[in-house]
Amino acid sequence: MIPSSSCPPWQQLNRPGPAGDHDGLAVLTPLTGHDHGFEVWNIFSLSELSCARADFMRALWLFGVVASTAVALILVNPISDATGEEQAKEFGEPASDALVKTAPDALPAPNPETKPIIASNLAPADLLVAQKLQEMLARGLVERKQERAAIEAFYARRGYAPLWVANGAKTIRAQAVLARLKKAELDGLDPTDYPIPDFRVAAGRPDALAEAELRLNTSVLAYARHAQTGRVHHSRISADIDYHLATTEPGEVLARMASATDPGYALGSYNPPHEGFRALRAKLVELRARRFELMNLGGPTLRLGMRDARVPGLRERLGLARAADNTAYDKMLAEAVKNFQREHGLSPTGQVNSATVEALKVRRSDREAEIIRGNMERWRWLPRDLGKAHVIVNIPDYSLQVVRDGVAIWQTKIVVGKPSMPTPLISEQMKFITVNPTWNVPPSIVQNEYLPALRQNPMALARIGLRVEHNRDGTIHVFQPPGERNALGRIRFNFPNKFLVYQHDTPHKHLFAHGKRADSHGCIRVQDPLKYAEVLLSIARPQDGYTAERLHRMFGKSEQAITLPTPIPVHLTYQTVFVDPSGKLQVREDVYGRDAPTVAALKGDDRKYADLPIERHEDRARPRQAVHLAPRSHPNRTLSSRRVEYQYNKWGYPGRRGFAKLRPG
Repeated sequence: MIPSSSCPPWQQLNRPGPAGDHDGLAVLTPLTGHDHGFEVWNIFSLSELSCARADFMRALWLFGVVASTAVALILVNPISDATGEEQAKEFGEPASDALVKTAPDALPAPNPETKPIIASNLAPADLLVAQKLQEMLARGLVERKQERAAIEAFYARRGYAPLWVANGAKTIRAQAVLARLKKAELDGLDPTDYPIPDFRVAAGRPDALAEAELRLNTSVLAYARHAQTGRVHHSRISADIDYHLATTEPGEVLARMASATDPGYALGSYNPPHEGFRALRAKLVELRARRFELMNLGGPTLRLGMRDARVPGLRERLGLARAADNTAYDKMLAEAVKNFQREHGLSPTGQVNSATVEALKVRRSDREAEIIRGNMERWRWLPRDLGKAHVIVNIPDYSLQVVRDGVAIWQTKIVVGKPSMPTPLISEQMKFITVNPTWNVPPSIVQNEYLPALRQNPMALARIGLRVEHNRDGTIHVFQPPGERNALGRIRFNFPNKFLVYQHDTPHKHLFAHGKRADSHGCIRVQDPLKYAEVLLSIARPQDGYTAERLHRMFGKSEQAITLPTPIPVHLTYQTVFVDPSGKLQVREDVYGRDAPTVAALKGDDRKYADLPIERHEDRARPRQAVHLAPRSHPNRTLSSRRVEYQYNKWGYPGRRGFAKLRPG
């Protein structure tokens, strides 16, 4: 007979004891009753049991009966409240004196891994398509990993209900999207990049309809991705381009397609909203509406002063006014031929020779369309929100505009970087203006321009107002103090960026009279910096009353910084074609040669993955160079008499301001 006891029953929970003791047994006693399916237990150590001796002997007797062998007693270390909390944390349970444990009868049955459930309220035809969709997605038929995961999650949430198919046929929603994809060319995109499934052929076949559904999703996501950030990633064009792209989220695109009243319009809204992009799109549509018939210009070379029946057709081909009875090859036509030859990389002779005839066989509309598409592509790299007030620079146009509420309120001429030192394409925030700036000469200029001058004349730098400071670590700091002769002029506009370029005044005002103004080391020189600063400060600090006259009175020998409480976005762009306020398409020289590689990439065989960035091992298209000189152990030697050694170091952009290294050899 089992010995009786006045103490409550107890059970043992097989769980670790205090840290480091894995042989301990925690003794539990049940509290009163159940509460909402949970049984609450208190943890006690053996030493804390009020009925320790009686129940301990009773426990030994029970073990002896069951095991029929001697049972070794295991003494348990006391479990403190702190230890209980540690154990609770380890097992993910509440850290308190009382542990909440799911009672056996309240535990849910183990849930085996199951695939998402197909919606039960689908029409019979749609149910069959849903089943096929589930099977196909399980096989991972979507190529891009991110898009595959998004499509799987999208359909799992909707119980695999088809988006583009209903009752065995394409929906009105699908028709709207298909119409947009078919006209992708008018958005500056290539329709062949967005294959369109044939729903008519797939009708009545659940597997074919499911495949068409997935293929349309892939095309929709590709279009949205290309419309948003471009078919070609800017890193594939040049290291001088560094825009911060806001990529599309595939799941968001699909959700938008499912909820939009007009999914075709919603898909098109991923294109840039900027007026410059829209104006180019309108011109592209206009060009596509034209039809230029290829004309036969073969025959003797056309020259100035000749009369020929081919002249009227040639005039029309080059965009000049056509008169059927005017067969004279005049100066105006010769100049138009020269311009055409320059644009196509031909010798500008003004004569229509065989090479020019071959180039003329390409329809003008095709050529213009390519350049327009290339410029539309560059618009896709810009932020969607340019800013309520912002500065936009067009490098090929050598112009700078301040825009507020969509209207250009001020414009000026600029000087940009040389083709060998191009101004980068970036979007950053102007944060402060510096009056009386110091020019810290970049190491590249020290090496390439000033050291050769010093070899010829040790006083060369002093004559142009430059100073040299020798540092204890062997570096030198070449700089020009504030003043009229300062290379930065009297004012500098700062928008911190990785290329370390900025906008500034210049003492070389004569450059603004030139038509082609690509003459700097990468920074942007502004023709009227005082008025520019006045306009910017009227936006950023209207209450402070800054005017050009007040800023002029600040000129002196010490730097003064004027911060902009709200930074103003600055966008450095490259528009070789744009539409002016009168609606006329303007064409500018491709001074940095950006159009050709952009057009080639848009037409290339590898464009399927051209929207993915590539890693460039150089920070810039050309290296920065640190200057190393021979040991400085001969104090009587002049700087120009030392033997110069060069070490090439890829620092990024030559415009970076800093120190020129003059290390011992």
